[in-house]
Amino acid sequence: MIKDDFSERVFDNASPLNAMAALRGILSEEEELAFMNLLFSSSASIRGANFGLSRKEVEKQLKIQNDNDAFFSFLTRVNQAVSRYFQVIYDERRDQVVVMMRVPARAARNTLSKESLALLLYMFYQQEVLQHEFSLFGQLLEALGHETKKANQRIQLSLDQLKKIGAIEEYEDTHSDHKAYQLTAIGVHMFSDSFLRRTAEFSQSNKLNKEEVLKFFKRYNLYQEGDAE
Repeated sequence: MIKDDFSERVFDNASPLNAMAALRGILSEEEELAFMNLLFSSSASIRGANFGLSRKEVEKQLKIQNDNDAFFSFLTRVNQAVSRYFQVIYDERRDQVVVMMRVPARAARNTLSKESLALLLYMFYQQEVLQHEFSLFGQLLEALGHETKKANQRIQLSLDQLKKIGAIEEYEDTHSDHKAYQLTAIGVHMFSDSFLRRTAEFSQSNKLNKEEVLKFFKRYNLYQEGDAE
């Protein structure tokens, strides 16, 4: 799955295969197999809408059980080895472990249409900042499609594009007939900190420091116990 780095970096002599070869000196045989299975399961063309693995599935492949040190050591060592090209992400809230590929900003712009990106940002704000459990189709239509011709159809096409890359999934438990969608671990982690900062600055027409942006978007567990005021 693609991770939109939204930076202007261009990788010189980019060779993910070399990074993969380097894993043999860092990971055990079980860990190497677990990483390869994560790559396999994170592919849109392989698993359809079922991206990544649960922590329990990963631990089973690593032959560990409820061992935080071993689990996070595995994630850290893999990310240190392949961070230039990939990032392994564990989303505890969604119980998803996925592998995302880093791409330069120019390539990332071809991944999503402007409409899909706007929808993803809106859902990100609703669910990650306002802590809504899901986003109703009607809310998305009212917020982003009310001035667009054939708005219903265009919004649905954009949502389908986000579903195809694994950024969102349909939310089933709304107790109503209204369509609803929720972000996946992929959708939550597609945006880099720098992209979120520029987005917030644009909306506020003002320069913001990184800490303000991370607090606003609740990134990387910035709120520690005792300083959440």
